[in-house]
Amino acid sequence: MSKSEQPIALIDTPDGYNIWLMELKERIHTAQQRAALAVNRELVLLYWQIGRDILDRQAEQGWGAKVIDRLAHDLRSAFPNMKGFSRTNLMYMRAFAEAWKDIEFVQQAAGQLPWDIIWFCWTN
Repeated sequence: MSKSEQPIALIDTPDGYNIWLMELKERIHTAQQRAALAVNRELVLLYWQIGRDILDRQAEQGWGAKVIDRLAHDLRSAFPNMKGFSRTNLMYMRAFAEAWKDIEFVQQAAGQLPWDIIWFCWTN
């Protein structure tokens, strides 16, 4: 079998290639983590804002709890591939906004929460 016919994984690598590959893998991993944290932060803020909107509208317009049922239905219909818009989760969002009234604090805390905690909370 000639060198050109060898599977790519069996071809010798040039000097320094393996170190460079490890560095690239680390950069990719770091970028993935940073992206997940950015998504995490944005989702936490979105959930807080939805909860805040529910609270405000219920207080200002006298909407009852049934509006949450309707909202859950409408959001799940509008975003069928996205989890997190069940009635229970909307109630959690409402409670979250009620407990943490200060958006500045929520923004600070959101950047520090691990992604897996938020994902678990809103998908279960």
